[in-house]
Amino acid sequence: MNQLKLLFIVFFNLLLVLNAQAEISKLKIVTTTGMIADIVKNVAGDSAEVTALMGSGVDPHLFKPTRSDIARLNSADVVFYNGLLLEGKMTDALIRVATSGKKVYAVTELLDQEYLLEPAEFQGHFDPHVWMDPIAWKAAVEVVSEKLSELLPEQKAVFEANAQTYFSELDALAKYAETVIASIPQTTRVLVTAHDAFNYFGRRYGLEVMGIQGISTESEAGVRDIEKIVNILVERKIKAVFIESTVSEKNIRALIEGAKAQGHQVIIGGSLFSDAMGKDGKYEGTYLGMIDHNV
Repeated sequence: MNQLKLLFIVFFNLLLVLNAQAEISKLKIVTTTGMIADIVKNVAGDSAEVTALMGSGVDPHLFKPTRSDIARLNSADVVFYNGLLLEGKMTDALIRVATSGKKVYAVTELLDQEYLLEPAEFQGHFDPHVWMDPIAWKAAVEVVSEKLSELLPEQKAVFEANAQTYFSELDALAKYAETVIASIPQTTRVLVTAHDAFNYFGRRYGLEVMGIQGISTESEAGVRDIEKIVNILVERKIKAVFIESTVSEKNIRALIEGAKAQGHQVIIGGSLFSDAMGKDGKYEGTYLGMIDHNV
């Protein structure tokens, strides 16, 4: 009986050690946005502890890392960020972390420049909102899978299998979006939002996109910008405009009032997720849920 008890204690302690080792071997991964964190969670599975610096409702164009954010970056095994100047105010911090020897990767690095949009008003830089196109976002999944496989080669098969599963989900999402958007009459496929975050979405699904502000929310919308869109709303009898979860409603309200002054009623069609997903724990707090909600 004592022998059996001893064996049980040894076995229990062995389990504790194995569990502790499993926890220690988990990669500590920090991402800038929730959209990237969602990829990492899907691909890495139980092999990583994932933290996103920017949560629901946070505008990445304006985000400045705090001391605690810098500490998280410095303590990470690997950092994934969007790139294409989305996290403009984090550039110095990301460079410092990379030069300290940390693994820092842009998930957009595999996208062909021919695919990327280059709006004139963005001073020769590419539009960073590539996650708005589920097919293009597959390239980001590929980057994550490749980099994780380099870090944990013994888990490569698992990462690749998880990536393939996620690819299938993105393909299904893209097909669903195509079907839904196709149900909108061609003449009214116009999407008016607070800023130009939806151009890749519009190109993928044949929507004409108009944003009051430019690609970055750092730009200011002038009276002329608002008047121009008001006139379009009135002339083309566009019935709805959309607010965004990370951008002030002020300019959208100005559109509605401007159209009303010309005798045309416009409503807010809803709130879209542009630069951040919904709240953690909700369907909209996943990438698939975010795009599904917008569609």
